[in-house]
Amino acid sequence: MNITTKILQTFTPTGKLRASINLGNPILANKDPQSGLPFGVSVDLANNFAKLLGVEIELVVFDSAGKSVEAVTAEKADIGFFAVDPLRGEGISFTAPYVLIEGAYLVKNDSAIKANDEVDDVKNKVVVGKGSAYDLFLTRELKNAQIVRAPTSPTVVDVFVKEGHDVAAGVRQQLESDMKQFPGLRLLPGRFMLIQQAMGLPKSSGSDAAAVLKEYVEEMKSSGFVARSLERHGIQGASVAPSV
Repeated sequence: MNITTKILQTFTPTGKLRASINLGNPILANKDPQSGLPFGVSVDLANNFAKLLGVEIELVVFDSAGKSVEAVTAEKADIGFFAVDPLRGEGISFTAPYVLIEGAYLVKNDSAIKANDEVDDVKNKVVVGKGSAYDLFLTRELKNAQIVRAPTSPTVVDVFVKEGHDVAAGVRQQLESDMKQFPGLRLLPGRFMLIQQAMGLPKSSGSDAAAVLKEYVEEMKSSGFVARSLERHGIQGASVAPSV
């Protein structure tokens, strides 16, 4: 990577690399219960990028994707980790994805809904995490069902159960984890979307900085860095995105 002084200054306007970390997606990041510090593949990628730039890292941590997106769009963070979405792309330049994960539906065991294509019905209320990739996607795709927005992705199933709604939507691994706490639930077969997780930076950073970040992500995929990080953190069901 050709990291000029100008590009370095673009990535570190405060002297540090401010990385927006979303704790709302357990595939990307979690919080250590003892230290309170975030960890995960996005944290690994952020730390390693700061190391390559030769600067200190500042992790700017949020509990939802929407807040994380807002921070980068508003230039309160220099890079972030998001699912690719055209609405987010209005203010953020995305790399190619580094990880692919599935969006799935969850229903009660006694629900009449058996397949994904039965969800979009006027009688159904679908709970999503506010501002999440699947919130944005389902807002465009669902024409009949009503969308109910939980504050964050990790609270989707809690809202779904307590308020007695029809469907919960989210990252498959998050839903599988929630099923251990709430009995009597089942996942619908297959997926309703493939979520492409990428790195991003403010559009205002320009094409040169965006090209450097894109090159970095491709190197992290091809070198095995992303795969090793997923394995180290015990992430199941997510795959390294193909090189472009």
